[in-house]
Amino acid sequence: MTGQSDWRIVFYLDERGQSPVEDFLDQLDDKTQLRFAWSIEQLRQRNLRAQAPLVKPLEGKLWEIREASHGNIYRVLYFFFTGRQIVLVHGFQKKTQKTPRREIEIAEQRLDDFIQRMERE
Repeated sequence: MTGQSDWRIVFYLDERGQSPVEDFLDQLDDKTQLRFAWSIEQLRQRNLRAQAPLVKPLEGKLWEIREASHGNIYRVLYFFFTGRQIVLVHGFQKKTQKTPRREIEIAEQRLDDFIQRMERE
């Protein structure tokens, strides 16, 4: 029988092999990095059963992991992919009430790129 721990976190890699989400997380202070590490692990364990305030559906296939730290609001956008994969595609600091369209578009482009590359393999 397959357990909930069989889900895997995947960091999207761009055409140069760089991970924009890991780069984003590396720029955060240690406390915020630890909070995201905990949240990402909770997402891996709970996967499709994860709920607010940990995660929130955003648009289409995109979801967001939500963190607040030192008066700042941060988001990491992700989607679920076949084979029990949770693909982290974009991270940013949120400065407005509504998620900026530009941030969603970046995540959607990376989602499309990821899927196209997986189909070619």
